[in-house]
Amino acid sequence: MTYREHTREIRIGDRVIGGGNPILIQSMTNTRTEDTEATVAQILRLEQAGCDIIRCTCPTEEAARSIGEIKKRIHIPLVADIHFDYRMAIAAMENGADKIRINPGNIGGRDRIEAVVSCARERQVPIRVGVNSGSLEKDLLEKYGGVTAEGLVESALDKVHIIEDCGYDQMVISIKSSDVLTCIRAHEILAQQTDYPLHVGITEAGTVWSGNIKSSVGLGVILYQGIGDTIRVSLTGDPVEEVKSAKQILRTLGLRKGGIEVVSCPTCGRTRIDLIGLATQVETLVQAYPLNIKVAVMGCVVNGPGEAREADLGIAGGDGVGLLIRKGEVIRKIPEEDLLSTLKEELDNWKE
Repeated sequence: MTYREHTREIRIGDRVIGGGNPILIQSMTNTRTEDTEATVAQILRLEQAGCDIIRCTCPTEEAARSIGEIKKRIHIPLVADIHFDYRMAIAAMENGADKIRINPGNIGGRDRIEAVVSCARERQVPIRVGVNSGSLEKDLLEKYGGVTAEGLVESALDKVHIIEDCGYDQMVISIKSSDVLTCIRAHEILAQQTDYPLHVGITEAGTVWSGNIKSSVGLGVILYQGIGDTIRVSLTGDPVEEVKSAKQILRTLGLRKGGIEVVSCPTCGRTRIDLIGLATQVETLVQAYPLNIKVAVMGCVVNGPGEAREADLGIAGGDGVGLLIRKGEVIRKIPEEDLLSTLKEELDNWKE
């Protein structure tokens, strides 16, 4: 039995995580939460891309008040991200936040933590306890000689125990590091010491290019070990890219079904079409179809049919002529310029 199958269930809005429920994809808005129109517009884009839970920062009272209006216009649970000011956590919950993310170590003394927990308990709002390598306490840095996996786990569990001591246990734990190996090790240790659901991600991973590589490696190893109930791919870029990457990671690991998988061959000296451009167009095209199939894009009519044998649908092109392939069989020849439109027509009429 994997770790995620025996974590406790936590309800976030109308979704449930933990206990073997499907791993949910999170992202975070980069708009000013006070700007309700811009924030709602971005969340709706993220919903369309496949985001399951969204997080918004709440640094001001105006931002916290905006939560109520934003909630009316979106369709996924909303998490309020809180730093330093415990009053913003309470205000966000009073305005309908489905979950709050706090680091109990930076919102003040015990009385302030108790005030936040009391409000959360009254409204049954779960708390995500978030710790990352940049927030590790000085005593733990000295104890472990710097940022270590062991220090991150100790810091996180210390915060969990504080909230438990306040009489509340509806929690999700998040421990993140920008160092992939440290992050992996921290999750391996933490999974042995708690049954709370874990939100996993590689923090400050970088740009869409480098961040995707680091996140794919780190999340891939963590998730493959059966650890993780929600994930975020943290990228310096459009949050939609985070959601697309997270979906692909889950599909690659067999943890999420649905959506078209695109496979394409690397270019070589036999390629006579703009395979890179075609494959990119196909990847964009298929996002509009809720089909659970594999589509192959091949750049050579000689080897294309063989290489596309495991795909449900495929196209191959070269020297002005293209092929339409279905279940490994060549259906017909088509003009090279009609490859994309022919594929679209096939997808429009596809019956699983």
